[in-house]
Amino acid sequence: QVQLVESGGGLVQPGESLRLSCVASGSRFTIRAMSWYRQAPGKQRELVATVPSGGNTNYTDSVKDRFTISRDNAKNAVYLQMNSLKPEDTAIYYCNVEARESIRLYYTYYWGQGTQVTVSS
Repeated sequence: QVQLVESGGGLVQPGESLRLSCVASGSRFTIRAMSWYRQAPGKQRELVATVPSGGNTNYTDSVKDRFTISRDNAKNAVYLQMNSLKPEDTAIYYCNVEARESIRLYYTYYWGQGTQVTVSS
């Protein structure tokens, strides 16, 4: 199995920053794409940012120029630097990775448990 552990969430005021981390561990595996999703109260889960193994990063319009997704392949980690946070960024943020266990021929998706981000004055 592949386990994902997120960290870095918390309570901040508008305009402040947070850096989320997600580390994958478990059996031998290979990671392809890595992404961050979020789900606000009363709303559906949405894709925030994604970084493919060999493609350009992509962001939802509401976070462009404020958030930056990055990865460290040696650490099997993905990060989300969130600057100029707004109240509408309040949500539970979930890490998602596209990975293949060594005993498999196919890639599948794994989810973290989520980390709460609250932006309020």
